[in-house]
Amino acid sequence: MLLNVELGSDREMKDSLKEIPEVKEAHQLYGVYDFIVQVEAETMEELKDVIAERIRVIGKIRSTLSMICI
Repeated sequence: MLLNVELGSDREMKDSLKEIPEVKEAHQLYGVYDFIVQVEAETMEELKDVIAERIRVIGKIRSTLSMICI
């Protein structure tokens, strides 16, 4: 996933992402997006739930872009 977050919330965002077990990696970026996040799940349904119910609800996320590898 690619995330855009509110200015100044980088540390808080990284800490929030670390608390989600399905988030395997989260790295800060410079450019159009602020973070790239690797999320792993056993099924597409589980992946959708993690994205919709655990990541996108984090405060200070302005937008997301999901790219699913199969």
